[in-house]
Amino acid sequence: MKKDLGVKPFLFPMPVLMIATYGDNDKVDVMNMAWGGICDNNKVALNITETHKTAENIKKRGAFTISVADVAHLEESDFFGTASGNTMEDKFERTNMHATKSTRVDAPVIEEYPITLECKVAKIQNDEFGFRVIGEIENVLADENVLDENGKVDPTKLNAFVFDQFQNGYYKIGEKVGQAWSSGMKYMNK
Repeated sequence: MKKDLGVKPFLFPMPVLMIATYGDNDKVDVMNMAWGGICDNNKVALNITETHKTAENIKKRGAFTISVADVAHLEESDFFGTASGNTMEDKFERTNMHATKSTRVDAPVIEEYPITLECKVAKIQNDEFGFRVIGEIENVLADENVLDENGKVDPTKLNAFVFDQFQNGYYKIGEKVGQAWSSGMKYMNK
């Protein structure tokens, strides 16, 4: 029997997205965000509270990067979601992580994260449903150690983790349990 839990944002898994932007004087800011994802073959959607430093930076610079958080940098990633760039000027520096300027967009690439999407702002929506940024993916960067022999990203090598909105936990992912567009094919011939 199912129990009614009311209105909650209970989807699982939720990606842990690391949104990096430049602020004034090329100051690196990174935000941990779960409410975003792919919305087209070359686009991402981010749902951000407009008062975040990241939202301000995106409006000013028209660009951002999204990195996949990995277990090796879980503590830094969690910190980026706890500390505010509006009140902590040395937020990025406290982690001892490193950033380089993207060659494609006006945003930083955080060196320690294994995969990064370089994005330019395609559209900003600000209405009764909130502040939403649609970004166009200009390029994807990946560390060679997360690629397979064919040059494709191997999810088992990412050591990515996801956010659990039920109990506010993080969970490591990586075990392959099936093949998309193949595992359920037995039902096609019924």
